Parts: sequence; C-alpha cells; structure tokens
Amino acid sequence: MRIIPVIDILDGQVVRGVAGRRSEYRAVESKLTTATDPASIALAFREQLGLTTIYVADLDAIIHARPNWQVYQDLAEQGFSLWVDAGLRGVDDAEAVLDCGVSGVVAGLETWPHAELLHQLVLTCGRDRVIFSLDLRDGTPLANPDGWASDDPFEIADEAICAGVIQLIVLDIAQVGIGQGVRTLDLCRRLTNQFPDVTVITGGGVRNVEDLQPLEAAGVSGVLVASALHNSAMDRRQIESLIGESGRNVQYPTLNIQCPSE
Repeated sequence: MRIIPVIDILDGQVVRGVAGRRSEYRAVESKLTTATDPASIALAFREQLGLTTIYVADLDAIIHARPNWQVYQDLAEQGFSLWVDAGLRGVDDAEAVLDCGVSGVVAGLETWPHAELLHQLVLTCGRDRVIFSLDLRDGTPLANPDGWASDDPFEIADEAICAGVIQLIVLDIAQVGIGQGVRTLDLCRRLTNQFPDVTVITGGGVRNVEDLQPLEAAGVSGVLVASALHNSAMDRRQIESLIGESGRNVQYPTLNIQCPSE
C-alpha cells in the first residue's frame, strides 16, 4: 500500500486542513519540522519518513485561481514525484501544471466541469498522468450538477472510469484532520470489486496504521495522509513495512523545468 503525504498550500504556506472549512485553515504544526514552507515540509517527509511522492492541494489555485507554479517547479527539481490538484477547469490548465515537471495532474470533481472534458484530458495528457478525485463532503459529491449524469458517488466514479480514468481518489473532505477515521471504506470496496483494474486511493481521516488494514483488505492501493504524519502517529518503520521494497532506494534527479511565470 502506498502512503502519499499531503501538502495543503494556502497563501504560499502549508496549512492544516480540517473538515474542509478552509476559512479556518492555519499554518501546520508538525513534529517533523518547525518550518511551514512547502519545500521544508516535503524534505521532512522524505528525510524522516522516506516518502517521495507528494500530493499537493494548491488551495491558492483552487480558491483564487493563483497556482503556485514556483512551488511545483522547485519540488520537481528536488526529485519529488508530485500529484497536483490546482483546481483544474480545462485541459490547458493541466498541460501548464505538467510543464512544471509534475508527475500527475488531479482533476478534482469540485472544479472539473464534466465527464466529456475528462475524456479529452485523458487523451491529451495520458492515462498514467491523470488522477480523478471524487471529492465528497459527508458522502455527498462536490460536483457541478449540470456536468454529471448522476449525483450518486459510485455512478460519478463509473462515468469518470468510462471517460478513461484508471487512477481514482475517493476523498471526503469533511473527515480531513478531525481524527475520526476513514469513512469511505464501503464505497472504495464497491469500486475495487467492480473495477479491479482501476487504482483506487482514498483519504480523509487516517489516524494510524490500524486504519489502513481494512482499506488494504478492500483492495485500496494507497492513502493520502497528513495529520498522522505530522503527529508522528505513523513512523518510518511502519511506513516502510506497508510500502515494501518498491518504495525504497529512490533516486532524485536534477531537472531543468520551465513553468508559467507567477
């Protein structure tokens, strides 16, 4: 199982997400580092926990349409594999993010208009570089009601998969940062049973390694984690045991990347 640390960026610094109430987000407090800038947090994840794939939720882009281009570029140049949710609303947005050296672009249900455009995104950027995020709040999809054939989470996921998606995140933001466990297990199990060839990842509420056991048994391939890492509820030994040898001995190349200007 993959452990994918999350960096939420707001006003250029890393913040702690709590239940999706973005107006209440404050600078993260971490046992890994006293710094709150994205580079320091990412380096702490790598140096102390051995984690090199980072999920970046760019709230400056999602809320204010001001992507942190330089952050993407700097982290990519330091050898991190990045999955970035930059509030994508079109294929051009995705291509601009990928031009920064990002490994995968996240098309979040909250901002992505409709499934037909999702198919175009997959065709343009490639299945291996597109991740669809089924964004929920208390189990209810955060979707444009005119852009999707249903308001049922499973049916929206089905529609995304029919559009060509092979990597799917199930994320309930109401559970993020509140320490009450993962509430997406039943939906994830249904998805992995119906679509065994689709990589299903979940997040929101992971407290410790015990929370991961039923998810792994349900066929979930990875989890997005933040608070449990910052609180040291999951240590390097536990993480390495979960991810196995494939997550170790990663090389960090130097890249020469050109991004859009700020």
